Amino acid sequence: MDLTATTAELAGAAAEVARLLPTRVLDPVLAGLRLRAGTDVEIAGSDQEHGVRLSIGATVHTEGEVLVPAKPLAATLQALDDPQVRLKVEGQRLAVRTPTSRFALPLLDLAHHPGIPALPPLQGRIDAARLSAIAAVAGAASKDDALPIFTGIRIQSDEHRLHVMATDRYRMAHATFPWEQLGQLDLLVPAKALVEAARQAHGQVALHANEDRIGLAWGNNSISTALLAAPFPDDRARRLLEAVIDSTVLVDADALARAVRRATPYGGPHQAVTIQVEDSEIRVKGSDPQQGESEEFVKATVDGDRLTKTFQARYLADALKAFAGRRIELKIQDGLRSTVLTSTPGEDGVELTYLVVPMRSVA
Repeated sequence: MDLTATTAELAGAAAEVARLLPTRVLDPVLAGLRLRAGTDVEIAGSDQEHGVRLSIGATVHTEGEVLVPAKPLAATLQALDDPQVRLKVEGQRLAVRTPTSRFALPLLDLAHHPGIPALPPLQGRIDAARLSAIAAVAGAASKDDALPIFTGIRIQSDEHRLHVMATDRYRMAHATFPWEQLGQLDLLVPAKALVEAARQAHGQVALHANEDRIGLAWGNNSISTALLAAPFPDDRARRLLEAVIDSTVLVDADALARAVRRATPYGGPHQAVTIQVEDSEIRVKGSDPQQGESEEFVKATVDGDRLTKTFQARYLADALKAFAGRRIELKIQDGLRSTVLTSTPGEDGVELTYLVVPMRSVA
């Protein structure tokens, strides 16, 4: 194999594939990155759970296929300053060459690689621009692998819309958007793979799924992953969206997010930020005996009771980030019931709802 490619494109693709592969495995072949040079170059990898294929343009001098350690190759390519890079097999090494440097990586045993899992059957198509809603919902999924059921995103479909939901028990996000349905879906999908696909995909995205795997494909690129166990959250969680509202606040999400960010250093050991609803504004406060206190007012349209709620700053900031660039409604319930964040659907037809559970008093 011998090819020349744009360094930035090759480095980006190698890094994306490497990010989904394990760094510590008993068999180093599973941490390998497969390069296949034909009319272009395909960069692929699989640890049997995830499968990734990304293609970029290249000048192929000699066709071929090799398997090399993913992390070292990605790190080497990212560190290069030269606009072009040449990859060439030299004996039992893959040489990474520029006009002034040479690096050599060992070839792994391609014959022992499990291969890249085939995509399951096609179930529908989505515009890539709408996948940003999946990334926003993923912010509410747990990062704790000890509770894997909470690390997933539930995907359900009807004839015209796709519904996605995630929760870590302290917050919940739900989005729905148009799609072209070919099959019925009810899946629990690891959030990480979906977020990666949302970051990279463009144009029309094909969604493939069966009882074991889900895959997203666009052009000559694809990401697939094994599903989690029984779908969760269930319809009981969905009923939390039907809140009985005591106060509704219309406010600019970015302005509120900036105020929350500035109040966070004063949130104390619990990182608590308080939202106090006034007549035509909301007061954002942080207070800690050792760090001091902050107070900032954000203009708002208020309808209903004047309530005070305290949130963990990180959870509230994540929720507001999902609504960047929009005006949102804070639907506030009295007591320790969830606060609901919503906005009117954009031109992309995406409807997004975020629930954040308030904290008990930390005074």
